[in-house]
Amino acid sequence: MKKLILGVLIMPFLFSCATHTLPEHVQSMLVESVDLERYAGLWYQVARYPHSFQRRACGESTAEYTFRDDGKIAVINRCWEDAYGGALNQQVRATGRPVNESGNWLRVYFFKLFPANYLIIELDSRDYQWAAVTTPNKKTLWILSRTPLLDEQIYQKIIESLVSKGFDERSIIRTSQQK
Repeated sequence: MKKLILGVLIMPFLFSCATHTLPEHVQSMLVESVDLERYAGLWYQVARYPHSFQRRACGESTAEYTFRDDGKIAVINRCWEDAYGGALNQQVRATGRPVNESGNWLRVYFFKLFPANYLIIELDSRDYQWAAVTTPNKKTLWILSRTPLLDEQIYQKIIESLVSKGFDERSIIRTSQQK
């Protein structure tokens, strides 16, 4: 219980360090611009880096972005144990907003307290059918698609680009639909 209380007290301090500028090497990874109205909608996770908030029981997940009347972006992240539409394991709601004019950097607040910087580093700029998102420290990574399955040639093209940006291909986990 003491660890939980300490964690709750420390987390706001840690997240208050959320940056308003990015180092040049991080800025250079961003896509040039994102039309957030086109980016809005449902995205299926097709691959990701491993992390504590998506454990083994999260076989499939989606992220849904919707514009609100106040100009912010509603985010709903869903996770299923095995298949989309199956047993829903978790659902997390958040609120986001663009940090810059380019729309390629979003600050997403979970539980209204914990900000996360989402950087859009890969994007199908013509049709908005796939994207890759990370955080400034590159410890998280999601490859997203408008459909549960992503064409293998497109997937490999994204992986090649991510590797050129310093991501570790061996650490990327494909979701069960992509195996």
